[in-house]
Amino acid sequence: MVKKKKEGKGQSFLKGAMVLGSSMIIVRLMGMVYKILLSGMYGGVGTGLFNAAYALYNPLFMLSTAGFPIAISRMVSESMTKKRYRDVRQIQKISVPIFVLAGMGCFIVMVLGSFIYVKVINAENTIFALLCLSPTIFFGCLMSIYRGYFEGMRNMTPTAVSEIIEAACKLFLGFTASYLTMKLCMMQFHDSGFVMGVKCASEAEAHAAAVPLAIGAAITGISLGSLFGFLYLFIKFKRSGDGISRNDLRNSPPPRKNAEIRRTMIRTAIPIGLGAVIMSISDMVDATLVQTRIYNIMETTPEALLNVYGSQIPDEVYYGGNTHIYLYGCYGMALTLMMLVTAVTQVFGTTALPSVTAAYTSGNKQKLKESMETVLRITVLVTIPSGIGLSVLAEPLLSLIYSSPSVSNEVEIGAKVLMIMGISVIFIAISTPLCSMLQAVGRMDVPLKLFSIGMVIKIIVNYILVGIPEINIQGANMGSMVCYSFVTIVALFVLCRQTKIVPDFVSIFVKPLIASVICGAAAYFSEILFDIFFPQKIATILAIVAAIVVYATVLLLIRAISRDDLMQMPKGNKIVKVLEKHNLIR
Repeated sequence: MVKKKKEGKGQSFLKGAMVLGSSMIIVRLMGMVYKILLSGMYGGVGTGLFNAAYALYNPLFMLSTAGFPIAISRMVSESMTKKRYRDVRQIQKISVPIFVLAGMGCFIVMVLGSFIYVKVINAENTIFALLCLSPTIFFGCLMSIYRGYFEGMRNMTPTAVSEIIEAACKLFLGFTASYLTMKLCMMQFHDSGFVMGVKCASEAEAHAAAVPLAIGAAITGISLGSLFGFLYLFIKFKRSGDGISRNDLRNSPPPRKNAEIRRTMIRTAIPIGLGAVIMSISDMVDATLVQTRIYNIMETTPEALLNVYGSQIPDEVYYGGNTHIYLYGCYGMALTLMMLVTAVTQVFGTTALPSVTAAYTSGNKQKLKESMETVLRITVLVTIPSGIGLSVLAEPLLSLIYSSPSVSNEVEIGAKVLMIMGISVIFIAISTPLCSMLQAVGRMDVPLKLFSIGMVIKIIVNYILVGIPEINIQGANMGSMVCYSFVTIVALFVLCRQTKIVPDFVSIFVKPLIASVICGAAAYFSEILFDIFFPQKIATILAIVAAIVVYATVLLLIRAISRDDLMQMPKGNKIVKVLEKHNLIR
């Protein structure tokens, strides 16, 4: 018999964020190792093929999943607050056929659309990666049934575990499959001079022919990971249930009609999903515009682009007609680091939604203000120093994680991208929890409108700037910065107006900004100093540690961390007692 779900039980915002955040760190580290291994073996072209596949996958995946998990999370959180436990059960049952149909439909669209997309970006060898990635959409939809349900009950652990399962399969199964595929292709070349039916004149040509197949094999691990992640969530739900007892169900009001729940779910999900789809499309626009505009430059004025990069573009890439894929791969290497920051704030957005929804539904304005300020403050405390750190340590950081000499040119190009990307990620990362809070207070339409305008801005800026040879891939960075700064500023304004709550901007934004600037300076000068006495990799690690220590010290000295924030953490009361003793928190 399932144990009774006690009132108020559920992870707090910070505890939920720590659970998801911890898993996300593990997931991103695994993902980074995975990409480092692939980049070391296949260089910029392999990275470009990998990222191009995701550019088509992301909008389709968002179309099939983005709105409904958030809608389920919001509806479940609202129903739990009102003790409508029968509604909670009905929401889960109704969501199953919706996700199955959406997943199957988008899977078919991706398979068929892949053959068109590869021609648009002038990279037909991307087809293997696209086809191998397509099953992930279906299994991802099935996972979303349970993730949104558990998250709405403020239980982030099942989502965290399923994400780790996905990442582990991607790393171990994907890399193993890729390595074996490359080995088999090269063995075939040495035996017959062919690679999968293609005649190759040299080992370098054979390697180039095998790369698309090896990347496809690597992505197979991602699809298997999504399958095993779904199986874990399915078994977890069947064995452990959701904590709602029979007594809860007996005392619960009669459930709303299925048609009413379905209408509410669809009405909530559509604007949320469309907003996410639009921004995913903008990422696909990045991939398409960057590659097509650079492809056009190489057809019309290649010397202008070569003046920028010179010998950093290998001869086999240039003469093989893959310069556009190669430079997009360099952009993708910088993107890998940037996504560490956005992943963390995506966690804040996921955990903020049920917390803010519950406060808004109960009509407790003080609780709502505290929830909003906590989300914003924790987000900013992580985002601003991370973005500044990526900018000031761009080349040392990329050299640290992409240490293979075979990708030294890609690292040098990617470092210039990361310097600007570090600033743009601040706005990208903050916009996610802001939009989640807008959805939590019933303004699902606002993110959709903002993202629609933002995408138009981004497309215009990208098209103009990427087409200028001297700017090329940096144009995508600048487009993102303009787009997301607009989304962030307007979203914050609308949130304050909707809730009639004005957060404490000094403690939320000004104090972390001051500490982050000092942190960035510490990172920059520490790296220069340590580089004199230690090898570069050790110097970079020591500089990061020094920056973190300086940042934490400054935060405490200027009292940028609140008592309430710390109390939500595990062992928070003990931490608070120590800091209060030294008068370091407010």
